[in-house]
Amino acid sequence: MAETVAVVRRIERALAATGLVVAGVAEGQWTNPTPCAEWDARTLLNHTVGGMRIFTAELNGTDPGAEHESDWLGVDPRGAYAEASETDRAAWNRPGALDTTVHISLGALPGPMAALIHFTEICVHGVDLAVATDQRTLVDEELCGELLAVMRGMGGFDAYRMPGVFGPEVQPAPAAAPHGQLLAYLGRSVS
Repeated sequence: MAETVAVVRRIERALAATGLVVAGVAEGQWTNPTPCAEWDARTLLNHTVGGMRIFTAELNGTDPGAEHESDWLGVDPRGAYAEASETDRAAWNRPGALDTTVHISLGALPGPMAALIHFTEICVHGVDLAVATDQRTLVDEELCGELLAVMRGMGGFDAYRMPGVFGPEVQPAPAAAPHGQLLAYLGRSVS
């Protein structure tokens, strides 16, 4: 039980850390390339916000109102993230949230597994956005280290390595910070 509650706290930390990065994106940076090879910064954030909206809807038993890759950002990417973050946080903290079966593209997932996947998405894409917009100093390095330890502790992580999700592990830069080690573990090449 303590570990399942811990993952909700990690989601909250990832939402907050990513929120700082989103707030710091300059207007001209939305088209910057990201460590996700085919996505620019805006596309990456849109994917992240779409995922947040879908998880929130699943946890609350509602309809998200659009598809994952629909335009969730509109004309205000920062505002869209802030609003989605608030509702996402509330959904994960509602009584019984971790008892919910969550249906996403990966299938029907028990709440604790869904929470781990969601934590991974928010944390990793927050780091992707920080790298893309030169805001690495805002990354929660402790949280990145915790996620990397969880992933390495899962054993058999290779089942999640597929095109468009996670690639084969690459060698991190010498003396890489935890976020660099995390991205390298997930197959993202970052200088």
